[in-house]
Amino acid sequence: MLRSTLRLITSSSSPSSSAGAGAVSSSRCNGGAAVASGSGHLYDRPIRRIAAETAKALDRAVALIRRCKRRSRILRRVVTITTGATDFRKCLALLEASAGDVKWLLSVYSAAAGSGGIVLSMPPIASTDPILSWVWSYVAVVQMTPGKDAAAVADRAEAAAALANLALDNERNKKIIVGEGGVPPLLALLRDGAAAVEAQIAAATALFNLADVQERVLVIVAEMGVPLIVQSLSHAPMALQIGLSSLVARMAAEDPVAQEEFARENCVRPLVTLVSTDIPIWDSDTDSIIPNCKTGTARIHAAAAVAIRSSNLHHENHHCPRHSESINQLSSARKEKENESSEVKLRLKTSCVEALWRLSAGSISNSRKITETKGLLCLAEMVKREKGELQINCLRAIAEVAAVAEYEPDLRLSAFKMNSSAAKAVVDQLLRVIQEVNNHTLQILAIKSLGCLARNFPARESRITSTLVLQLSHWNSDVATETSIALGKFVCPDNFLHSEHSKAIIEFGGVPPLIRMLRLSERPQLNGLVLLCYLALHAGDSEVLEREKVLPTLISARNNASSQHPLLRDLLHEAIRHLELYHAVSHSHV
Repeated sequence: MLRSTLRLITSSSSPSSSAGAGAVSSSRCNGGAAVASGSGHLYDRPIRRIAAETAKALDRAVALIRRCKRRSRILRRVVTITTGATDFRKCLALLEASAGDVKWLLSVYSAAAGSGGIVLSMPPIASTDPILSWVWSYVAVVQMTPGKDAAAVADRAEAAAALANLALDNERNKKIIVGEGGVPPLLALLRDGAAAVEAQIAAATALFNLADVQERVLVIVAEMGVPLIVQSLSHAPMALQIGLSSLVARMAAEDPVAQEEFARENCVRPLVTLVSTDIPIWDSDTDSIIPNCKTGTARIHAAAAVAIRSSNLHHENHHCPRHSESINQLSSARKEKENESSEVKLRLKTSCVEALWRLSAGSISNSRKITETKGLLCLAEMVKREKGELQINCLRAIAEVAAVAEYEPDLRLSAFKMNSSAAKAVVDQLLRVIQEVNNHTLQILAIKSLGCLARNFPARESRITSTLVLQLSHWNSDVATETSIALGKFVCPDNFLHSEHSKAIIEFGGVPPLIRMLRLSERPQLNGLVLLCYLALHAGDSEVLEREKVLPTLISARNNASSQHPLLRDLLHEAIRHLELYHAVSHSHV
């Protein structure tokens, strides 16, 4: 009887599995509009585990009965029973445990399907691992609890929050949740419009806690989580958007595959839209930009809004089959956001900009999308008016886009043309941070960004070179070192204007602080040494180099550093030979 029951349960779970697989296939065809399973589908992980263990117990009992049945003599039968009493006791214990497992399974499913709360009792199969039974109970409630009544909604929210807390405890809990199929129900909960916001926030938090290693991020990606997250991000309540944008940031930071999946779903677009929500420059009545935008800030607002609105219309017309429904959801969400506190809005912007930072890191496609949506303008504006973590994240995002543009000429020339409003706004804010902000972390990010864009600056942009030269004397050695790296990109042979930039650096007094940094620093300043070599090669006829005794400095550096850093040997040798030639010529004329 028990075996028949198990077969019935197992067979009933198979259609669910095939339906889930079909849903996955369908979701892939529809661009991730759905996930494999949702509320009301049978959660079969505990069924299969318990059925397998119960089948083993039944097979053992049948084997024991057959062994006794084959004995023909009464004496041998008595001896067998006497000597096999231990086997009978073990077999009976296994059968009782299996019966207890099945009873527990029925109680969990009955409670989940009937909104009867969460069953936290422990079945015999999980006697040595109670976390396993808790995960089964929580996932069953999240996946199977039907209805929109208050009890069902509260149960799913409680179960999702419990999974989030379990995932936060330790690594083993995370592996159990993922291994027992906890990711698809959490994604389905995000998609379920009937679920409470608290439940969806708990689901996003649980996924965030799980997505801390590449292996688990790939599980979320494989379950078509990326399109679902991007879709939810566009029209979710603000509290949920904070969790979703944090999830995007973590997934992008942990896995380049997820990063590119987000690029494919154009995740940058809703993030930039959320970042620019409080920039009121679009006139919906006239469908045009509000006139009399005389200030630079207003121009930034105007250009950003035009690009964002254009991108939104293009995306909705081509990728969203339910256009009117999306508009209604966005309208409703916009009204709710207007009533949110400034603290919540600040948290949302901070998490969204962090997501942009993580998405752009090393990604050409995401960096290009940021520039195409005029995200650089929004980032520059927030660098200007914000403080703290939000300002840091904005500079990090700009630095990552600039780092990608350094090795992508097409992106660099299109996004950072010096006559474009985006490039002007970004450069202005980077220079302001270097000159006015007393925070070496922010200054390093700004200096690094300017260095990455060195090949874009014309020789007449003396304010950039002069500002960087001043930082060679900065009290913070990290700032001075980063400055030498940035200036090295201005004067390296790859820069077409290396001669002009070299002369400008010398003219603005860059040699004396560079010499002091090389002579007095307690740690090797290889980047400063490279910069000095380039100055000697490209402006060796300068009297400043002779007056500041650059040649003896390079000779001393060659004797000290060449054995440790052989890559510098050729550069030092060429720079020294170049200076010796100029000095010999100048002394012969004297």
